[in-house]
Amino acid sequence: MTESPFVPREKLFEKQRHFQSMHKHIHLKGPMDKITSVAIPVALAATSIVLIARGIYNMSHGIGKKEE
Repeated sequence: MTESPFVPREKLFEKQRHFQSMHKHIHLKGPMDKITSVAIPVALAATSIVLIARGIYNMSHGIGKKEE
């Protein structure tokens, strides 16, 4: 007794042909994938650069030193 497949073979082959014919990167194929693959990492990188620059500025000007 064999199990029936979840998706018909013809439909699977059609989807494979569709995705293999695309020339964009796999992670940018969906309409909302650009947000998760591009926008979020760019926002994290920009935030970290701003915080590092602020820390360097504060260190060089002696701002925020603890008084002992």
